[in-house]
Amino acid sequence: VQLQASGGGLVQAGGSLRLSCAASGRIVGVNVRGWYRQAPGQERELVATILNNGITNYGDSVKGRFTISRDIAKNTVYLQMNSLKPEDTAVYFCSSKTVYEKIYWGQGTLVTVSS
Repeated sequence: VQLQASGGGLVQAGGSLRLSCAASGRIVGVNVRGWYRQAPGQERELVATILNNGITNYGDSVKGRFTISRDIAKNTVYLQMNSLKPEDTAVYFCSSKTVYEKIYWGQGTLVTVSS
């Protein structure tokens, strides 16, 4: 099973990007899918999560600007990022967590926001 993240790139401040995370294969017991990010020299931090029942949660720094969504049929999770700021620059990782507390990570996609 692999999580393939895509959609990163270079964008000017105020712009938008949409990240995608496609899961190949089926992970048994997934109950949370999410996005995290890690900037150089910093710890990985929560960006957004979505539960099986559709409930979403966001990190304080992205609330009101980012939206997490999913396409169950495509087994894909998205992160729509609007009003991007230079401080959003980071490697973005998608994840899937199971009811057994096992976490699967994607390979990361780089988002660079220029001022």
